[in-house]
Amino acid sequence: MLCCMPGVAFFPALLVSWSSAAFITSYVIAVLAGHVEPLVPYISDTGTKPPESGIFGFMINISALLGVITMCIRYLLIEKQNESSHFIRSSCNVFSLCIGLMGCTGMGIVATFQELSVPSVHDIGALVAFGSGVVYITLQSIISYKSCPQWNTYLDYTYHVVSAICEWTVAFGFIFFFLTFIRDFQRVSLRISTEIHEDSW
Repeated sequence: MLCCMPGVAFFPALLVSWSSAAFITSYVIAVLAGHVEPLVPYISDTGTKPPESGIFGFMINISALLGVITMCIRYLLIEKQNESSHFIRSSCNVFSLCIGLMGCTGMGIVATFQELSVPSVHDIGALVAFGSGVVYITLQSIISYKSCPQWNTYLDYTYHVVSAICEWTVAFGFIFFFLTFIRDFQRVSLRISTEIHEDSW
């Protein structure tokens, strides 16, 4: 299926497919080996111990490389479109590419330095990957919007639906995060005591 896509469209499709396979494969191996609990472990925990750590590192490094290729193609595409329509400054496109490449470097750091072996380096890599990723996605969304100012009503509605779904997904993602507190909270009891202090006037 990926080979049949026109142009270089297979790169972003391969990036998404490969990255998803990396997360799922390391998760399945880690669960089957008994290294993590099946209910919502951290992604890094699923790639900490052998054999899944090797597979996780290998596959995420390839994901980072595919990310670099995809971002460079996107950069070149925007530069070419911008030659005729001048919808953004070239420096904005360069800045976006640099942020994206920082995110890919962070992914490589996460993949290479496992959580248990070098936790501080791993955490810095994760922070760079996620932080840069959010900034890159935001910048690319702005660039995409500016490149197509004449959206028709149907397309506007489609984007509205997609953005609303994303908003709901992120909101529930944040809410469901609190489910991770359940196990810790099971070991805690809370007592409330009320005391009245006599004020001496």
